[in-house]
Amino acid sequence: MLKIYNTLSRAKEIFEPLEPPKVRMYVCGMTVYDFCHVGHARSMIAFDIVQRWLRTSGYAVTYVRNITDIEDKIIRRAVDNGETIAELTGRFIRHMHEDSDALGLQRPDAEPRATGYVAPMLSMIARLEEKGLAYRRGGDVNFAVRRFPSYGRLSGKSLDDLRAGERVAVDERKDDPLDFVLWKAAKPDEPAEATWSSPYGAGRPGWHIECSAMAGVLLGETIDIHGGGADLQFPHHENEIAQSEGASGCTLARYWMHNGFVRVDDEKMSKSLGNFFTIREVLRRYDPEVVKLFVLRAHYRSPVNYSDDNLEDARASLMRLYTALTDGGAPAAAIDWQAPAAQRFREAMDDDFNTPEALAVLFELAGELNRTRAPATEALLRALAGVLGLLGQPVGDVRRSALRGRDGAVLDDAAIEARIEARSQAKRARDFATADSIRAELLAAGVVLEDGAAGTTWRRA
Repeated sequence: MLKIYNTLSRAKEIFEPLEPPKVRMYVCGMTVYDFCHVGHARSMIAFDIVQRWLRTSGYAVTYVRNITDIEDKIIRRAVDNGETIAELTGRFIRHMHEDSDALGLQRPDAEPRATGYVAPMLSMIARLEEKGLAYRRGGDVNFAVRRFPSYGRLSGKSLDDLRAGERVAVDERKDDPLDFVLWKAAKPDEPAEATWSSPYGAGRPGWHIECSAMAGVLLGETIDIHGGGADLQFPHHENEIAQSEGASGCTLARYWMHNGFVRVDDEKMSKSLGNFFTIREVLRRYDPEVVKLFVLRAHYRSPVNYSDDNLEDARASLMRLYTALTDGGAPAAAIDWQAPAAQRFREAMDDDFNTPEALAVLFELAGELNRTRAPATEALLRALAGVLGLLGQPVGDVRRSALRGRDGAVLDDAAIEARIEARSQAKRARDFATADSIRAELLAAGVVLEDGAAGTTWRRA
């Protein structure tokens, strides 16, 4: 029985979709003006796992992840580059897909672009105005937050707490600093392609209204799961609830899911802080499955610390799994969910998508496979790993790539000797886990270690 941690209730709840076996899932996607970074990869991987497990569990999932292709940063970047908005966003949408495909992620069922849904956005704004929840001011249309009594439920704060905590600046175009814009009046210096005609004058939609309109058109007024990064909980998702439920009178989402941050030196990885690493630069140094394993070793709601050491440790862990496999092995045609290991895997995933515990089952199977060499064990290991999008590469390819260092260069004999020395030091320190990890990494790369009275020698398999 699947349980999901619902941010709205702050508790794990039994998952009961509105119309089983259908599941409607909407995830806030990218604002496409630059390359995706590892923080984006964390969210992409987290919700890829969610939809994979839902499908594995027999649900008929419709997975929608939007693309924000009109926004202040996009307009500024296009103007600075001397190109059109469509050229800029089209290029980075292609790059986003390249990165996602390289990570082995399944494409969403729909990827709506905000610019294709301006008409439904205007229709929603009109309904909000009719209900007295929106007002016009100087060509803008704003949502009146204090007229929506339940505002603040998702963030768990009162309006006064939110106002004090955010230190919102006074804006003469708003009745209250917490009010947010639904429609923005066009600015004289903005390109014509950033402007649409409307009953309120020329302008463009605010950021928050985009997701409400796209989710409503593609999935209906009430969806099962709404997800995104933890930074979207307030104000973006709070505002989505207000405008969607204010317009329709229906609950927007039954379950709210938020993934934790990727952190660098105890700060959130973000473009605004300049402490980010793009997906493609990381993939030049690390196999995509290493990056995926690095992310999945932490629960999706927990923060994860980005560092070369943590990625190297993920690489060694992945090698331990591949070391157990044979070149000709194949996943089971169907998973026997009555098998004890499969049951433990299911229990982990049904417990709010607990990938660290699910991975522990994979390593237990790898240990059993190393002892028994049973084909059925290997088939189950491959099949369960496949649910997470792991162990999908030819074993020989992985073994060859294992001999690459952090800079991507192939390790020479001296580098292999250095790893053997590191293993010896680990054994002297009684750090046998590290020693075993180094042996497994080298074996996966085709280097066999032989311990004897005179020390350790090696040969290529």
